[in-house]
Amino acid sequence: MKTRITELLGIEYPIIQGGMAWVAEHNLAAAVSEAGGLGLIGGANAPGEVVREEIRKARALTKKPFGVNVMLMSPHAEDVARVVVEEGIKVVTTGAGNPGTYMKMWKEAGITVIPVVASVALAKMMERGGADAVIAEGSESGGHIGEATTMTLVPQVADAVSVPVVAAGGIGDGRGIAAAFMLGAEAVQLGTRFVVAKESIVHDKYKERILKAKDIDSVVTGRSHGHPVRGLRNQMTREYNRLEAEGKSFEELEYLTLGALRNAVMDGDVINGTVMAGQIAGMITKEQTCKEMIDEMIGQAVRLLKG
Repeated sequence: MKTRITELLGIEYPIIQGGMAWVAEHNLAAAVSEAGGLGLIGGANAPGEVVREEIRKARALTKKPFGVNVMLMSPHAEDVARVVVEEGIKVVTTGAGNPGTYMKMWKEAGITVIPVVASVALAKMMERGGADAVIAEGSESGGHIGEATTMTLVPQVADAVSVPVVAAGGIGDGRGIAAAFMLGAEAVQLGTRFVVAKESIVHDKYKERILKAKDIDSVVTGRSHGHPVRGLRNQMTREYNRLEAEGKSFEELEYLTLGALRNAVMDGDVINGTVMAGQIAGMITKEQTCKEMIDEMIGQAVRLLKG
């Protein structure tokens, strides 16, 4: 499964691990890279020096390529953008904004830049701005989402741009990888499945919630104020949706979620915390190492594509 993405990133398999806040730290990123994919450290809202420390810890665990996801809405985005240059990172993915401010600096440093996009218009804009590839992320994914599904978004983006396209959202096994390739993608990005990896530092209660999830357990909050987020339903999502239906302000609703993702990931509060996960959660039933996951998915995808 050699593609323009595997060549561009210097990886064995066309699999990228999502840069999930609180989840995508050095242990997971290094494990995915060691298994032949591209691991990512999630910058999220962390200060630059925290990201620098994560990069150095990952380097102690793997000599293979890994990258950093820069969340452009973060108050520390500018610091993180400089840290990836100073630390010699070769791959950056971006989310929640336009990376144009940092593109010149990154390109001069030889960094491969791959923005996450949720529309054809944004994909075209990113290509014009110098992106080396784009991640077309459908609304099936966990966390912040757009409107278009992966099934409809990926082929339209693939038709609209000349740079390689990575498919994301609703992909958790070899069938999803094969389907993404048939839609025009040259790699996939996975988040939810890697959350339950043995190398993942996520609390066991969070992992268990995903492993026991049903197909109907996914829910979206925040549609009314234009910031929809997908996670698994619990007491917090029910309260959020109730208040949202009453017309509460964005600020009031966001107060409900302050620290909720950290509480779920680190402390295992899956009742009142934010359990971010994609619709694929209902298909994930076992905890494996990253290598076991990738070997299983690639094997299945290759058999399907050859067949």
